[in-house]
Amino acid sequence: MKKARIALVVGIICISIFPVLVKLSLTPGVISAFYRMAIASAVLLPYVLITKQLKIPSTKILLLGMLCGVVFGLDVAVWNVAIQESTATQASLLTNLSPVWVGIGAFFFLKNKPKKNFWIGTVVAVLGMVTLVGFHFFINLNFDLAFMFGILSGMLYAVYMLVSKFILHEFNVVSFMSISLLASAIALGIISYAIGEPFSGFSNMGWFVLLIQGLVCQLAAWLLISFATKRMRATRVSVSLLAQGILASILAWLFIDETINLQMVIGGLILLLGIRITFYDKEITFKTRLFPSKRRRIACSK
Repeated sequence: MKKARIALVVGIICISIFPVLVKLSLTPGVISAFYRMAIASAVLLPYVLITKQLKIPSTKILLLGMLCGVVFGLDVAVWNVAIQESTATQASLLTNLSPVWVGIGAFFFLKNKPKKNFWIGTVVAVLGMVTLVGFHFFINLNFDLAFMFGILSGMLYAVYMLVSKFILHEFNVVSFMSISLLASAIALGIISYAIGEPFSGFSNMGWFVLLIQGLVCQLAAWLLISFATKRMRATRVSVSLLAQGILASILAWLFIDETINLQMVIGGLILLLGIRITFYDKEITFKTRLFPSKRRRIACSK
């Protein structure tokens, strides 16, 4: 479990670079998602084949692994488009509602039901996320295409987390990642071609950003997160990934001169508190003893 938590933390750090790269807008949204998956697949798949680590338990697990890849690829593509059509703040807020969908899905479909601590921690974490990005952004959300894409991104991610948690009991991590990445790259390649997005003609910086997305934000990050998902509750992982909002804000401040104010700091602390609550093993209760016990009253009377 300790290794899983370390893997999750490092994975979150790797994935937190992604929003900053997307904000540079050096490539279109869907084609950016395609190259993110294709580059990661081009590195991982040959390694798995050469080392003979590719193990497919059954046709059912294979198909579910491919489904995970398609769903995750669509999630990334939809999230990219949501950022480009609105703001990174609004899109991040809506996408990061995914723990709610994961919790609901886990309640209905997984044997390991979310505990009370998860729901308390999720509410606190979402409140922290809203505080982090600003209540005025939440109040002024426009119910347009970007809004719908932001909500859809969170739902797609929740489906990915739940299905991957189910099949990772049968799949080893590298086999799962190889199958899902290949399926994701193929699906996104077809979609990119169908909607006419360019596969070339980017600047040198654009290609460099795509390379970082593929190797760091996808391959390294999701190998680590998948390792953690296999050994931890899907609900805990999904809530923990909210921390990427804090790290993304810090990185944006360092590299693209975005400001960090006191409200963002407070929101980040609230978010971290929510994550900590989901990891608290003992069930949180709000019962208080209004009256001392009979024995204590007698002792006091003496």
